[in-house]
Amino acid sequence: MVNKVEICGVNTAKLPVLTNAQMRELFHAVQAGDKSARGKLIKGNLRLVLSVIQRFTNRGEYVDDLFQVGCIGLIKAIDNFDLNQNVKFSTYAVPMIIGEIRRYLRDNNPIRVSRSLRDIAYKAIQVRESLINKHSREPSLNEIAGELNVPREEIIFAMDAIQEPVSLFEPIYHDGGDPIFVMDQIGDEKNQDLNWLERIAVREALRKLSDREKLILTLRFFEGKTQMEVAEEIGISQAQVSRLEKAALNHMRKYI
Repeated sequence: MVNKVEICGVNTAKLPVLTNAQMRELFHAVQAGDKSARGKLIKGNLRLVLSVIQRFTNRGEYVDDLFQVGCIGLIKAIDNFDLNQNVKFSTYAVPMIIGEIRRYLRDNNPIRVSRSLRDIAYKAIQVRESLINKHSREPSLNEIAGELNVPREEIIFAMDAIQEPVSLFEPIYHDGGDPIFVMDQIGDEKNQDLNWLERIAVREALRKLSDREKLILTLRFFEGKTQMEVAEEIGISQAQVSRLEKAALNHMRKYI
């Protein structure tokens, strides 16, 4: 979906690319009240929105919706950009676009969070940014709680509530081969729940594997270790553990 040419009626293959000189000229025209220049700036920077929404394509959201929300962030960036600051527009705009999309995803989170909790969390974020600008350091939780006159525990609960859920199948590392997912980093301490018939089937299938494959699966699924822990124990990379684990499981499925 993210590779389609037309998004929200916009032909992304024909989007213009503005030079730095053209950008400055258009920003000066916008400040002078030229509305057409503002439209040209928006159209000339839609590629920024396209690059940002690539990061959010695994959330199950429609690309068109993300694009529209990203455009709101782009427009806010254009309206608030200060030419006197020694910073590229893209450096300023990308965090604005990301922030707008994240707010949209939080507000449309399938896990419903009460409005009061969201308000506390957003206020805490604003206070944190204000204190960083004021003191040039990361504020403590107690300082934020004091500014808001809210118990420290309530802020922690509110911030936890607005965190986006992470899929077990979200990739966290890719070395050009098989990706490593969140699920691959989770150990399983509850390894005594298989019934006797499953145990027999698994034991028979394990006999068909090589010694290294048996060791990896034993450490991963019988001792509940993560792929990183297995890699350290047997002296290979985590990516190799991931590939061997998947190959071994595929081999076992032929016999179960």
